[in-house]
Amino acid sequence: MTVTGIITAIVIGVIIGALGRLVVPGKQNIPIWLTIVIGIVAALIGTAIAGALGVASTSGIDWIELLIQIGLAAVGVILTVSLYGRRHVR
Repeated sequence: MTVTGIITAIVIGVIIGALGRLVVPGKQNIPIWLTIVIGIVAALIGTAIAGALGVASTSGIDWIELLIQIGLAAVGVILTVSLYGRRHVR
């Protein structure tokens, strides 16, 4: 993996994580670095799922792959908020 690949993964992680947080209603009390990690993991897993379904490479924008990634990020945010919120009660 090159430096460009790492930077691209972080940028995609930020975007997918932010979109995942937007999909989930209410306020999420998790740090931004955790949102980025959720986004990166969701992007990687979503790409693998889209590849297995045969929808990863289409002409134009891969909307199905993007929706899978955002859905996984939303699930990741929900799970993280429920687990992170229990540990950090204020």
